[in-house]
Amino acid sequence: MRLLANTELKASLAAPDAGIFLDPLLREDQIGSVSIDLRVGYDFLVSVLTRRPAIELAHSANSQKRGVQSYFQETRRRLGERFVLYPHQLVLATTVEYLSLPSDIFADVSVRSSYARLGLGVQTSLQPGWRGTIPLELFNHGNTPVELIVGSCICQAKFFKIDEEVRYVDGSLERKYFGAIRPVVSRAERDSDLANLLKMGQMP
Repeated sequence: MRLLANTELKASLAAPDAGIFLDPLLREDQIGSVSIDLRVGYDFLVSVLTRRPAIELAHSANSQKRGVQSYFQETRRRLGERFVLYPHQLVLATTVEYLSLPSDIFADVSVRSSYARLGLGVQTSLQPGWRGTIPLELFNHGNTPVELIVGSCICQAKFFKIDEEVRYVDGSLERKYFGAIRPVVSRAERDSDLANLLKMGQMP
């Protein structure tokens, strides 16, 4: 596996079929020496406090199921508007850009240094063959609210070429977030082993 640098990134973006597809790329200088800057999008899912003691992922026969979606509030901003991320708050967002990866390229997304110094945390990995707007799990690690301007470049993606092709989309596997164009809450409750683990925990 090797990191793609500026020349290879530009060549891959220009390839008509087999390369990286990223749109819209509003400025050419978003492509850096070894990464591409990405813009925060319009839609946000904001985590909210509830009276429930926890987000339940594995549900027993006696529990009242409440969907993960109910722990988040949806809001939208226009390009250039402000969104405030409060201390120790989790917000799910996406990039403005839609990304499609070839089957031999892996992407790693992290916060830009300028925003990391404000307390913002972002960390996402995208498998070869990924398609969709890029999910951003935003978290404010600091003690002060941070204003984000919709459309600003808050994170960056690094792209790695691997030695063999990967089939990300496979009929035998469920891809929980593939093709999404808006923020999506966690679908961990769909993990196939949760029901079995819950039964094991209830054994005498």
